[in-house]
Amino acid sequence: MTSAHDVEAVRAAEQAAAAGLPGGLATLVERASAALAGVVGSELRAVAGRVYGSRAVLLVGSGTNGGDALHAGALLARRGASVTALLAADRSHEPRAHGPGLAALRAAGGRVVEDGAGEVGLAAVAAADIVVDGLLGVGGRPGLRGAAAALAGAAERSSARVVAVDVPSGVDVTTGALPSAPTSASASGSASGAASGSGAASEAATGGEGSGTAAAVRADVTVTFGTAKPALLLPPASALAGRVVVAPIGLGDLGDPVVERLGVREIADLWPRPDGESDKYSRGVLGVVAGGATFPGAAVLSTGAAVRAGAGMVRYLGPTPPTDLVRSRWPEVVPGPGRVQAWLLGPGVDPDDEGQGEHVREALAQDVPCVVDAGALPALVTALDEGERGSGGTLVVPHAGELARLLGLLGHDCTRADVQERPLEHARRAADASGVVVLLKGSTTLVVDPEGEGGGPRPPVRAQADGTPWLATAGSGDVLAGVVGALAALGLAPRDAGAVGAAVHGLAAHAASGGGPLHAEAVLHALPEVLTALLVDVPRG
Repeated sequence: MTSAHDVEAVRAAEQAAAAGLPGGLATLVERASAALAGVVGSELRAVAGRVYGSRAVLLVGSGTNGGDALHAGALLARRGASVTALLAADRSHEPRAHGPGLAALRAAGGRVVEDGAGEVGLAAVAAADIVVDGLLGVGGRPGLRGAAAALAGAAERSSARVVAVDVPSGVDVTTGALPSAPTSASASGSASGAASGSGAASEAATGGEGSGTAAAVRADVTVTFGTAKPALLLPPASALAGRVVVAPIGLGDLGDPVVERLGVREIADLWPRPDGESDKYSRGVLGVVAGGATFPGAAVLSTGAAVRAGAGMVRYLGPTPPTDLVRSRWPEVVPGPGRVQAWLLGPGVDPDDEGQGEHVREALAQDVPCVVDAGALPALVTALDEGERGSGGTLVVPHAGELARLLGLLGHDCTRADVQERPLEHARRAADASGVVVLLKGSTTLVVDPEGEGGGPRPPVRAQADGTPWLATAGSGDVLAGVVGALAALGLAPRDAGAVGAAVHGLAAHAASGGGPLHAEAVLHALPEVLTALLVDVPRG
């Protein structure tokens, strides 16, 4: 599992660790810079074939990350790399913030360019094998400006591999939100507002066309110290982090994480397994209300995913055409009402379909868990308002547009673009307004619990990024809903069913894709292969 902790908790742990070390904070800086230099050295060997004679450029701001970059640069210079530090901060702050780092780099033979965003500095970035981003630390205000924005833009345009120190500079470390276009003192042009849609991370991180600036750094690798920081796991900023390396530096207890990402071991441990006494009922019976005249395929995909994910039995309720399709494709699915351990409601359901709407309302009134998607979301809001939702746990599984519509029904008007720009904020708002667990689908899928009773702490946000961009295809959400529904019927709590289901769905997409296009049914058919690998090959515990 990868865990991310609150910035204040990290600072407190750093201070406590430094107090117990002979060299104090300087010892932690040495550990961090050594870890950073090790990763940068590995990346240099990958891109240039060697460290000796390679070209490394450091983007240095006035924060502690700039100091880490300078000390790491000194270590690389002593190994024969050509290291150039480009200073982006006001010169009046440099000696106070980076005196030891600047001295170490110069003593090792490194070069320091005081006007980092000038002609010499920009040329150095263009010629670099690797660029180390030390512009802003975890305490920096989101968004880059002036010289820092110009240097980030130069790194974006270059062919160099970019390694960020702790977090990519410019992102909102706590929420994962991205800034709008930067204001540059060195380059002309600007863009207004942050982008929406699937390219939001890319467009929000860069300036307008021809501006030459960037509001945030896009990294290929991020080396973070002690623990991951929230933005490295949270969208849309996580798209700028690249591969995340968590380097231990000897921090003590950090307390509970605020964000976590399940790994294969946790997924395998959480997946329910039958024993010698199991039967089809104890293995979980899932009822499905999906599809209709408009989207009959949703019924086929969601029921099939539940079957392939291992539900003991799947019951289907729907009109004759989708029922016939389901029976022809999945003969083990039982049509008609009956006892269930959980419901999956809404994939491909037209909210105006009165017949399916009645099935949805009756299911919501039962005291069993419900996974609610798409066309059943309005009925859920009505049931919650009128006190007609049963006592079982509830998990909603919208995409960004559906979450925006759900929030509107809950009295919080917003747009799809708003959700895409600040997904965590809007998922939390929906969870708190409804009192149910929210799974917000995306390239990084969030699972967010409502705030605890009496304003108590909520469990860590789950942020799963196990899929492939090829998963953005019609019907893939229906497959996800079927997997999550099966897990709810198998007894997992809503947050676990959501996170584990999203992870397995993503892994199945990778298996189905092989690096190329896929379709939803291919993901469905890959589920048994992926689950077998998890349950057989991954050690438990």
